[in-house]
Amino acid sequence: MVGGAAAYVALRPALAVAGKAAEGTPTLQPWTLPGEPPANPNDLARALIGAAVLAPSHWNAQPWRFEVEGASIRLVADAQRALPFTDPDRRSMMIGLGAALENLTIAARAWGLRPQVEYLPFEGAGGVVARVSWEAGERRRDRGVLAAIPERRTNRREYDGRAIYSQNRAQLLAQASGDVVVHWLDDRDAIGAVSDMTYEATRSQERNSRIAAEHYAWTRSDDEARHRGDGVLVDRLELGGLTQFIAGRSLNPNSWFHRFAPESVAKTIRGGIRSSAALALLTTPRGSESIWLMGGQTVQRFALKATELGIAHQPISAPIETEATRGALLTRFGAGGESPLLLVRLGHAGRPDPSVRRAVALVASFRNT
Repeated sequence: MVGGAAAYVALRPALAVAGKAAEGTPTLQPWTLPGEPPANPNDLARALIGAAVLAPSHWNAQPWRFEVEGASIRLVADAQRALPFTDPDRRSMMIGLGAALENLTIAARAWGLRPQVEYLPFEGAGGVVARVSWEAGERRRDRGVLAAIPERRTNRREYDGRAIYSQNRAQLLAQASGDVVVHWLDDRDAIGAVSDMTYEATRSQERNSRIAAEHYAWTRSDDEARHRGDGVLVDRLELGGLTQFIAGRSLNPNSWFHRFAPESVAKTIRGGIRSSAALALLTTPRGSESIWLMGGQTVQRFALKATELGIAHQPISAPIETEATRGALLTRFGAGGESPLLLVRLGHAGRPDPSVRRAVALVASFRNT
């Protein structure tokens, strides 16, 4: 004990310095973007990546890395941040990467650059899913959309039931491009039927120990979220009753309390869908990683337009990820024979605080000579 105390006294100044150094590490990305493009090329690349990392991703896993080389950025899928049990075909992962890609190109256009995108260069070798290069001198566009990037939120709260104006619906449907089709439901009975499907799919997932463990691995307390810069805060899951009170244990599939979680989580999402003003199902003719990547760009444009219009939204994947409900979901939307991309619920609710993001310094590497 005496020796330990002496060592502590001797090392205390060094420990204090180390603590300050650790506190200075840029863990979190702020939800702000510069109004003007930085003049320095490296700072410009950092700003573009700063816009990209504000994209949504399944369970806020942020499955991306960025490699900067001159006036180009390679977007790389980070396999260590995949969800192999929840998302075995990597559909959600590619959608998140596509959303990041869309944010990056929006920022480039808003700052007077002319971005060019090459999808799956090198045939996807090294996990590179896209390469974006740019030239200066373009007329500045998409400035309003750029302003929506740091304002966008995934809103899991119950919505207030107010309808969506027809002109706003038209603007949302107009975001579809390429092979993506947006199917719309605002009939109360139809919304109720989809909520029941989602309830069954969610309960099935939470009863699967591997999927439940994967979800739990991306659930964060406040301190964990600030330290790691990823995942979903327990409070943001909007759970009710006993499950919310003991969420740290009930969401853990190895805990005795987990027996309460599947029903509670499923009821929460069912109630959220029933409170929605409308549902949108985005589909493609077929499914592949390249299609999901480009579809992710459409998903992000849809979310940013909803943000501009003041419409709360939450992407929902469970009925698509669960084979037992996937076909019934497509049938309910009149989309039989198509491949589901993402289900989104829409409505009106108070806007939550932004979720955490890893800083650009943690996800970017520079290969400039």
